[in-house]
Parts: sequence; C-alpha cells; structure tokens
Amino acid sequence: MKQRVIFASVLVIAIMLFGLVKINCKSGGSSVFGASGDSPLKSSSEAAKAFEIQKTFRDIYSLYEDRVVFISTEQTVRMRPNPFLDDPFFRQFFGVPNQQRQMQRKRTGLGTGFVLSEDGYICTNHHVIAGVDKVTVKVGGNSYVAQIVGYDQQTDLALLKVNARLKPVFIGNSDEVKVGDWAIAIGNPFGLDKTFTVGVVSATARRDVDMMGGSQSHIQTDASINPGNSGGPLINIRGEVVGINRMIYSQSGGYMGIGFAIPVNTAKAVLEQLKKHRKIKRGFIGVQVGPVTEEVAASLGLNTVEGALVGDVVEGSPAARGGVQPGDVVMSVNGERIKSYQGLIDAVGAAPVGSTIKMTVWRQKSTVNLFITVVERT
Repeated sequence: MKQRVIFASVLVIAIMLFGLVKINCKSGGSSVFGASGDSPLKSSSEAAKAFEIQKTFRDIYSLYEDRVVFISTEQTVRMRPNPFLDDPFFRQFFGVPNQQRQMQRKRTGLGTGFVLSEDGYICTNHHVIAGVDKVTVKVGGNSYVAQIVGYDQQTDLALLKVNARLKPVFIGNSDEVKVGDWAIAIGNPFGLDKTFTVGVVSATARRDVDMMGGSQSHIQTDASINPGNSGGPLINIRGEVVGINRMIYSQSGGYMGIGFAIPVNTAKAVLEQLKKHRKIKRGFIGVQVGPVTEEVAASLGLNTVEGALVGDVVEGSPAARGGVQPGDVVMSVNGERIKSYQGLIDAVGAAPVGSTIKMTVWRQKSTVNLFITVVERT
C-alpha cells in the first residue's frame, strides 16, 4: 500500500509539471528568464514609424521573391598538361598515357538576374555568362536552361531567354535617384539564394571607377553586395528597379561598403537593342572631344566650363558633313545640355543609328545649330 501511495504522488506531480510546461509554451513567456511584460518600445510612436519601414522591406521581398532569379553556369576548361607526366622515363615505368593533354574539367559559376518580361526575358551581367557553355536559371522553384540572346561587353549587360511564363520586375527611373535614397539589393551572394540587403545610395554618376574597363556612369551604394550578387536588381523604397548590381570595390575580395550598379535607364536602351538586333549598334559622328577648361572657356568668351570641346573632326565623317569644326564647343544635343565631353559621347552613343541629331555649338561667341546624321560605329 505504501508503495502505491508514493507512485501516485509522483504521478500527480508529473502531471502538474507537464501542465505548467504546456501553459508556459502557449503563453510564450517564462517565469525564469526575461523581463515580465512587453518591451516599452513595442507600442511607442517612434517604433511604429520603424515598423512601417520594416513592413515595406518585407513587402518588397515578397514582391520580388519570384522576380529575381538564381543563375548557375558551366564551362568546359581544358586542363594544362603536366610536363612531369609527359617525361618519357616516367611514361616508360608508370604507363601514363599521352592523352593527358586532352583532359578537361567543368568550371561552374554563380550569379543573379531578374525577369524583364512575362515571356521569359531576363537581365544579368555579361561577366556572369561570358564564355560559358550552359546557363541555368532557377526561379519560383523551377529550373530552366537559358538561351543567351545577346550581350554587350562595354556596358557589362546580357539578355537571356527561357521558355516560361514569369513575373517581371517594376522598372523605375534611375535619373531620379538621389544620394541618401534607400537602396535594396536582392541576389545570391556566395550561392545563398534570395539574400536581401539594405543600404542607401552613396553617390550617383560615378565614373572612372570601372575596374573592368570603360567609363560609364554608376550608382554607388553601401547595400551589401558580394560575389554572386552580380546581375541582380538594385531596388528603391517604392519597389522599383533603378540599377543592376555589377561590382564592388574591395581590397580583400569581400564586401567593404562600396558597391556599384549600372543605372537602369542606361540598361534599358542596351537591352532593347539586344532583343532586337542581338548586338549593340552604337552611334558615330567622327569627332575627337575633350573637356572645357577655365582657360579655354575664357578664351572663347564662355561663362561656363560645361560642354565638350571639339579637338578634331574626321575627314568625310557625319560631323564634317554636318559642319562641325575644330574649336567648337558642343553645348547641347537635341535640346539636352551637354555637361562634359563624356556627356557628348553618351548622347551620340545612345542615338539611334540613322537618326539626325540637332547639335548646338558655341562658335565665335555665338551659338550655331547643326544637324548631323548618326552612322554605326564600326
């Protein structure tokens, strides 16, 4: 009888403890750890503002979850022959076949892209797919073999196509991007699918930062970008793509707070040409240009250093036929101010081949309007 009483007592205690554990698990609290009650910041007005931003971030991630794609590539690489294995003495005793010169291996790569249209066009960087044999795109839980429609090494952009119905991104206006704007990157750094990072726009119109060649304009951001982010979207707080993440400045190979994205307005013109022609047709008028210095401006009677100084005109070129002369300062193209010689290069390069542009130049202390037909650069 005594043993039964002890057993029953233990059983009752066990039931009571189990009930307490269940109660505590349901309430989410603990009588042992943590302060009692809610955090004093949970319902504060200051925190409420932060919660709104946090909700926007969550909404952007949900919106783009199936619009940003994971890209993996394969490339067949011929291995360098081992001269030691080719030694006749070694072959005589160990029988190493001479076919070792034909040994090959597969090299794989990772990157990011985003959907441009419902019929399966996808944007990424050229360096993500350069020289590869196979491109696989993963999106929405499905994998597709992608066709490389075209690419442009100069702007580091590539256009892919998969046979699927997809959700396209929302395109913004990169000309409206300002320093201090929220900047959101979604990509696959180091193969970590759909990684979401947040920062701000650190600078706009960055030039001469291109470690891959070229001098095109970039958006600078401190949103974390790492290897594998290349080709992914840079998104504003309204959920619009304003840039294509391209590269980072790093002394270690990893993130150091400085990343660069191609402005989406630049990318749109390139991608549209790639879809239509599978290559880029760049405009050419045949002038050599340089900056307008303060000394040059003073000698020409200009009250600004904006514009592009014409140093030389190619004989027989569209510029020569249109009346451009050495010493002219190009002030505008089709009504758009030319702030620097790079601005003129960009304007002519973006002009459709075969179109006629109106160029306003400063000559002999007055403005002259010239009309020049753009031809394709060869």
